[in-house]
Amino acid sequence: MRRARRVALGVGGAVVLLAALDAYVVVTVLLDIATDVGIPTNRLERATPVVTGFLLGYIAAMPLLGQLSDRYGRRPLIHACLAAFAVGSVLTALASGEVMVVAGRTIQGIAGGALLPITMALIGDLWHEHERPVALGAVGAAQELGSALGPLYGGVLALLPSTMVFGIELGGWHAIFWINLPLAALAAVAVHLTVPSPRVSSGLSGQASAGRVDGVGGALLALSLALLVVGLYNPDPATTVLPPWGLPVIAAGVVAGAAFVWWEIRSKVRLLDLTGTRKGPLLATLGVSFLTGAALLITMVFVQFTAQTLLDLETLDAALVLARFLIALPVGALLGGLLARRLGDRVVAVAGLIVATAGYGVMSRWPLDLANAGLMVDLALIVAGLGLGLVIAPVSAAVLRVTPATQHGVASAAVVVARMMGMLIGIAGVSAWGFHRFQSLTAGLDTPLPVGVEPAVYAKQLSEYLAKVDAALHLEYTEMFFVTALICLLGAVVAAFLPRVR
Repeated sequence: MRRARRVALGVGGAVVLLAALDAYVVVTVLLDIATDVGIPTNRLERATPVVTGFLLGYIAAMPLLGQLSDRYGRRPLIHACLAAFAVGSVLTALASGEVMVVAGRTIQGIAGGALLPITMALIGDLWHEHERPVALGAVGAAQELGSALGPLYGGVLALLPSTMVFGIELGGWHAIFWINLPLAALAAVAVHLTVPSPRVSSGLSGQASAGRVDGVGGALLALSLALLVVGLYNPDPATTVLPPWGLPVIAAGVVAGAAFVWWEIRSKVRLLDLTGTRKGPLLATLGVSFLTGAALLITMVFVQFTAQTLLDLETLDAALVLARFLIALPVGALLGGLLARRLGDRVVAVAGLIVATAGYGVMSRWPLDLANAGLMVDLALIVAGLGLGLVIAPVSAAVLRVTPATQHGVASAAVVVARMMGMLIGIAGVSAWGFHRFQSLTAGLDTPLPVGVEPAVYAKQLSEYLAKVDAALHLEYTEMFFVTALICLLGAVVAAFLPRVR
């Protein structure tokens, strides 16, 4: 029985890793996707829904589909999610325009977001209470591994040469999504062979699998997040940060969020039932997770952009620049776990966010000539990664300490939801401001044309134009990193309210 549980845990962790990889995989190929679907480099704001669409689906689906697995069983829901994940992958791989690629990524996100809470619920079915923390930690590690490996995984797969079969492109960035088909099929077979049937798993947990599902709460949460993202998305940031509909739509999102909170307080069936948990320490924990999530994704997206636009690096080479940050992240997580045992969660989390603030402060001072500032670039990325990594273990430990053992799975999922919400709102908000900043900086530039001028004169004009564009990009990116430093500093303040170790 113990061996069967471990195999089921390994399979569950593998499907969580698959979904987590695809949450971050487009970071390294976003410029390539944008080019192929007709988005020009100076209009990258149109590419942000490729990232936010996945995150929105991921967050909205996570708690609701976890509850559906209580009713219909873990195995059927995992199979359904893997099938939907494959469908979303096909749509994304075949996409020739913005709408189709965003639709495919959103379907991927909905399917991927359900796999984490379902796997955590499966652990609740198969493990006794005192054994669950280790199993939950293993699944959490798979989720974190996806964030570290996703960008590099995408960069390596994008190196596959262009290959056309029956008019369908299989190589380049398309390979990232085509490979999901055999991976999802293998995962489905493994799930069928190792995950107990609904009747068996409900018997192990001592509970009936049928139950009520909080559809109203799920709908309100999805509506609130969708309205906030739509309100922050500006397809034409030349004159304003927000679109004409921005403020009223954001206000409607806030109202929907308040309605979600009101409903969750009064409803008998809740998406995240944390009754009996100390609310102050819990909110502080979720707040830290939210802010670190925002800093994490801003870094992944805009360090990659910086390397590809200012350093003129290819996809994988740019991903290797980001690798400094990605490698430092798990190192910091391991170090944070060791230090938290001696110093306590609060001290380590505050210190980690202050270190991250220092790293982003240095990134905001990167010079325009990045090619000759290698050591400064490397050290800043390593310091920022170590700082954010230090926060991972204290936050995970703190949320488990303030919740009863019977709610550890739900609490762990809440931390992930908060982090993904931070990614979603953070990248949407900072991108809206950053792209407006770039458009305002380049509004007075005229693109030189090779008409009626000598080739040497045109070459000089083009060189001067590109230098001014690079200067605008440099200012945009460094200001974004300064904002990220402020986000980490705010996180350090919130982390001061984490629970003390008694």
